[in-house]
Parts: sequence; structure tokens; C-alpha cells
Amino acid sequence: MIELIPAIDIINGECVRLTKGDYAQKKVYNTNPVDVARSFEANGFKRLHIVDLDGAKSRHVVNAQALRDISAATNLSIDFGGGIKTQSDM
Repeated sequence: MIELIPAIDIINGECVRLTKGDYAQKKVYNTNPVDVARSFEANGFKRLHIVDLDGAKSRHVVNAQALRDISAATNLSIDFGGGIKTQSDM
């Protein structure tokens, strides 16, 4: 069995896609990550992968509020990455 896990990449609190990993070539596809997460959940997904691209670039968590908001607004099981380097980041 294959389980599909959707992902949300976040820069400045917005859902984005980078072209070939280039931060200068980003496309904002939604300004509200909670809405996107709710849409995934409404379509039957149980898990979500979130990447804090600001955090990955700056080496510390930047978009923790988006993570908290999505967690509070959905029942999705969330994997989070980007900027987690120390125990205090967790």
C-alpha cells in the first residue's frame, strides 16, 4: 500500500513552491497555510509534511506560528522540518 502525504512549504507565513530550490524563484500559491491544510484534510488525507523554508535558510525555526495554527485547526498528523537545529528549537 502507498500512502500519499501532501506537503506545505512556507516562506513568510505563505504557502510557496520554489523552482529548483531557488528562493529567488518562488511562487506563492496560497497565503493561508491553515486553509490549505484544511483542504487536504477535507480530501481525506491524515498526514501532512510542513517545511519551514525560512527556518531552513536561517538555521532556526521561523514559521512556528503556522505550525501551531495548522495543528490547532486540523486533526492531521504533522511532520515538521526546517530550522530545527537545537533542543530549544524543538
